[in-house]
Amino acid sequence: MIQQTYLVVMAGGIGSRFWPFSRTSHPKQFHDVLGVGRSMLQLTVDRFAGICPPENVFVVTNRDYQELVQQHLPELPADQILGEPIGRNTAPCIAYASYRIAQRDPQAVVIVTPADHAVQREDEFRRVISLAVDAARTQEVLITLGIQPSRPDTGYGYIQYMDDEASSLPNGLRKVKTFTEKPNLELANMFLASGDFLWNSGLFVWRANVILKAFHNYLSDISEVFEEGSAQLGTSQEEEFITAAYSRCRNISIDYGVMEKADNVYVLPADFGWSDLGTWDSLHRIGRRDDNGNVVDGDAILYDTQECVIKTPAERLVVVQGLEGYIVAEYDNVLLICKRTEEQRVKEFVADVKAKKGAGYN
Repeated sequence: MIQQTYLVVMAGGIGSRFWPFSRTSHPKQFHDVLGVGRSMLQLTVDRFAGICPPENVFVVTNRDYQELVQQHLPELPADQILGEPIGRNTAPCIAYASYRIAQRDPQAVVIVTPADHAVQREDEFRRVISLAVDAARTQEVLITLGIQPSRPDTGYGYIQYMDDEASSLPNGLRKVKTFTEKPNLELANMFLASGDFLWNSGLFVWRANVILKAFHNYLSDISEVFEEGSAQLGTSQEEEFITAAYSRCRNISIDYGVMEKADNVYVLPADFGWSDLGTWDSLHRIGRRDDNGNVVDGDAILYDTQECVIKTPAERLVVVQGLEGYIVAEYDNVLLICKRTEEQRVKEFVADVKAKKGAGYN
């Protein structure tokens, strides 16, 4: 563990594709999605034990969720929970944390991770992260972790790297050639066959001064906002400044705003059993399946039921008969029963429910 290593956990999303389990008032990062007794946020921070000291862990979240973060991470000082007044995508989120960390240590190596991803092989994860941290400490590079694809998934972004020695760096880093957002199936199959495409994990590693330079070069409007008020970060004026700053920041991702434009972007290929847990089907893919291919979290008795995801409250007995390939999910005041093949309609369901029943169900 090196004192100059920092962790930024992005924990402000709603995760609407995991509805009704993930709700506006209680998003999925605060749930025990995997049924292991720890929330996604807790598992994320646990994963970096031994890599980053606790005093260097920062969580960026919506102000509405700051209290939830404190409940899930009671050991984290309130000063390390950064509240966003509104969601502005990942670029302003990362800028906020980066300027805050750079005040303390411009040479800090910063790891940025979403709060709601799953990793099955944590020892391998730590090995790969350590390689990236070592590279970022000595090189002026922006590193993203790319996952070796196991299937032509159309729900992930892809990273193509240059497959030659001249474009490589030590520690296995490959220079990025292109980023591609979620492709259609035909394109995803081509990517898989080519052998030089990786899934975009949304995990980043860089030095604080390197990412701030990238903001200055490629998102100067955002860097100007934070540079104007950087002296107020870490003071009693921080909240007021951030409220004003976010009103001036556009909604833009770090991928689109920086990573797709910069010329010092490298990818580190990895394979540690990663999933972004963005959908119910992703939970079925990585969850513990019974002999009939069902992933069950709750008190359920199943008959003639195969390939289902069943996640229900522990205090409610659920009996299921004759379903194949369904999602059965209950949380609070909503029960969802939906074909797994139709899970892309969950966002549509949420919009319809809000329009017909009001905001109390989303």
